[in-house]
Amino acid sequence: MSTAKKEYRRVTVKSLVDMKKNGEKISMLTAYDYSMAKIVDSANVDVILVGDSASNVMAGHETTLPITLDQMIYHATSVIRAVQRALVVVDIPFGSYQSDPKEALRSAIRIMKESGAHAVKLEGGEEIKESVKRILNAGIPVMGHLGLTPQSIYKFGTYTVRAKEEEEAEKLLADAKLLEELGCFSIVLEKIPAELTKEVSESISIPTIGIGGGKHADGQVLVIHDLLGMTHEFNPRFLRRYMNLYEDMGHAISQYVTDVKNRDFPNDQEQY
Repeated sequence: MSTAKKEYRRVTVKSLVDMKKNGEKISMLTAYDYSMAKIVDSANVDVILVGDSASNVMAGHETTLPITLDQMIYHATSVIRAVQRALVVVDIPFGSYQSDPKEALRSAIRIMKESGAHAVKLEGGEEIKESVKRILNAGIPVMGHLGLTPQSIYKFGTYTVRAKEEEEAEKLLADAKLLEELGCFSIVLEKIPAELTKEVSESISIPTIGIGGGKHADGQVLVIHDLLGMTHEFNPRFLRRYMNLYEDMGHAISQYVTDVKNRDFPNDQEQY
């Protein structure tokens, strides 16, 4: 496949499909606020996910379940104000789409109208197909999410790798094909065996985005706080830390405190 890279002034759902066709890998990162989103977008990341992981990294919850639709819209609105190039995808949070396709559509419409987002993401396959259909029929682009689905953590009981057994792997592949057939433009594959990611990616025409899914996905996503080392207790095998901001920021803040206590800040040049 060709690896020619095209410059996109504005990334769209069609851009991602074109990237897969051209053999160009897709970069995706999370952002939850204006300042971080501006930095991520200026670095030419293709997709920004306003993830329900905000529940963990921004609010300190143990899982993604507590975050509300109103809170997701708040984060998404902040991100949208900063973004000029990336496609912005917003997670529909737990409890806002699973029980009723009509509620799912209302949730998706609220996200799109109130935040200005470009697409939404839902976790699941066959079990949420009616919700996916309703949202797509309204003209709202949908990204799927299969494998380890954090909103179902209490059902799984663990964050370990999913779809290692043949039966679950077959269901995941079938769900991926179903999501493509329904009209999803992309699918996140979380924490599944690399060979299954390869099989899924080669079996569907829409791009796959891996997180803990190995190198065969059409793109990769990480939580920005993990990539930058702002978190330090979360250390899965798939995470590559590009910085260690937890320590660097701690040192900087400690130095500030010292300078204030020692009357070194502000100095004569730092006052009016």
